[in-house]
Amino acid sequence: MNQESGQKSEGESGTGQLDLRMWVRLLGCAKIIEKQLRRNFQDQFDTTLPRFDVMAALDRVAEGLTMGALSRALLVSNGNVTAIVRQLQELGMVISRPDPADGRSAIVALTPRGKVHFATLASAHHQWVRTALKDFPPDRQEQLLTLLTDLRRSLSRGE
Repeated sequence: MNQESGQKSEGESGTGQLDLRMWVRLLGCAKIIEKQLRRNFQDQFDTTLPRFDVMAALDRVAEGLTMGALSRALLVSNGNVTAIVRQLQELGMVISRPDPADGRSAIVALTPRGKVHFATLASAHHQWVRTALKDFPPDRQEQLLTLLTDLRRSLSRGE
């Protein structure tokens, strides 16, 4: 509030905070769906969303990924990925082997068992997302997808 005029400054006005309001709404929507997904993975498969995310990244690259590439793909630290990969190894879902190009690195890939399990998880995940968005009309989903694609492109230019 501008003390001299008693009026709101541009940063305090409704339109001046549009970017912040948009960010909070976008984050809120994502968190609602994420909470449902986390609960469903735990209740129905005794697994976690981070494990699913690691398996999804590995499913996209059949030959596997280095731990560094995996952490970059997931936008998380190497330490976080290492713990999840160890859990998945103990469950027989992934295998880790030395990187022939760099002996200090490991390449992680889904095992055949991991591929089958991931396919089951991915199918359930898809259905859960479909259910979460069922009351949001397809034409509005198309509009939102277009807008979010534009937003991502805009954000990528700033990296």
